[in-house]
Amino acid sequence: MQEVWRGRPFTIPFLYVGAWRRIMFPDHGTDIPFRVQNYAYVDGFGRETVTWIRTFQINSRPRRFDAYMIFSQQRNKIVDYLGTHEHLAVDIDLSVDERGGLRLRSGEQRFYEHWVGFRFPLLFSGIADVCESYDDQQGRFTIDVSVSNHRWGRLFGYRGWFHERRLSGGEIPDGIKPVREERRE
Repeated sequence: MQEVWRGRPFTIPFLYVGAWRRIMFPDHGTDIPFRVQNYAYVDGFGRETVTWIRTFQINSRPRRFDAYMIFSQQRNKIVDYLGTHEHLAVDIDLSVDERGGLRLRSGEQRFYEHWVGFRFPLLFSGIADVCESYDDQQGRFTIDVSVSNHRWGRLFGYRGWFHERRLSGGEIPDGIKPVREERRE
């Protein structure tokens, strides 16, 4: 990634909490080695799922941001489960941006832990705005992610580029699927 950034100092404790379950992290810098791993599979509840495992190699330490995306018939939209235990379910609005790339914007968020479930107040969270496209001239994908809160400002984000490498067949590697799957959408 060309840049991984974080918000003002008061955001740092929340970013550390997010790192605990691979939802976000406090590290920042420039020219950070990056890998995204996408695998399609059917989860334990019979839903077609795509992984979005992003690994950033920051200061000789890997930091991950795990997400598992489904299409919810019930909600009639994409739901992105964040973290190793799918604690946070986030509605995603998908559109095409002015350059022809994908734009994903997060919406309502729900927290789930065993029998507990509630709408997560956006006052204590952020709205993600993600733009991904393919640059024909450079022959690579570009990505720009910004998470912000209307009251607290910029929280976390990254921007840069990556190349695609396709692997055929085979099993999903260990450590890619979530530790726990959440049935509630």
